[in-house]
Amino acid sequence: MEYKKAHVVSVNEIAPSIYDMLLKAPTISAQAKPGQFICLYSNDSAHLLPRPISICEVFGEHVRLVFRIAGYGTRELSAKKTGDEVTVLGPIGNGYPEIPKDKTVTVVGGGIGIPPMLYLARKLYENGNELNIVLGYRDAGLFLKDAFAGYGKIFVATDDGSVGFHGNVVGLIEAEKLPVETVCACGPMPMLKGLSAYTEANGGTAFISLEERMACGIGACLGCITKTKETDGHSHVRNARICTEGPVFDSKVLDFTGGKR
Repeated sequence: MEYKKAHVVSVNEIAPSIYDMLLKAPTISAQAKPGQFICLYSNDSAHLLPRPISICEVFGEHVRLVFRIAGYGTRELSAKKTGDEVTVLGPIGNGYPEIPKDKTVTVVGGGIGIPPMLYLARKLYENGNELNIVLGYRDAGLFLKDAFAGYGKIFVATDDGSVGFHGNVVGLIEAEKLPVETVCACGPMPMLKGLSAYTEANGGTAFISLEERMACGIGACLGCITKTKETDGHSHVRNARICTEGPVFDSKVLDFTGGKR
């Protein structure tokens, strides 16, 4: 990884407080894999820590990011203009594993965990996998839904019942009897916990990307620790750093009952 200067191609608000940013970043685009993220740095010296944002898509020399305004850093990014420069680091982290093309995959995204599933869905489709794509939203603001068209059969769940299934993604999967032999997901922790439990109870494997606040983004600060069932050979504790050992994990290695998890 190296610090690079990327150039802003466009920034658009696609839903309330959710922004779509396209960067020209050829070094990152050449290396990026589904499930990885990049760190973007503020121009304000009072804000030293970067903003980690999952990669939504890659097109040639361009990297697409979709993010929600959550604080100063993301608000600054949302105000960028075409031609602006931004310092970036990445791609960072372990993404989703390669999945044999004969496997049917259920791809699940919830809330702001939906954007990174778009790049994964495209890659799995290109690999020849059959896909069921399950998207969970708060309401009828279905950002990015149409971008998944053509990659697989799309199912939508909304918290308020305004579109599709009234309830969460696990309830939808159960109601539709979707296969869970192989599940790839990203979203809020309650969703990931429920989805992991359902998948494992039905004999499947869930590869889940953990959303977590990060400080350094490169594993030095230990600010994004998650509990695991196995002891780490280096630290001799049952922890893993989401930014380096993750953000994607096989759910079977995680301890959802311990610590802050």
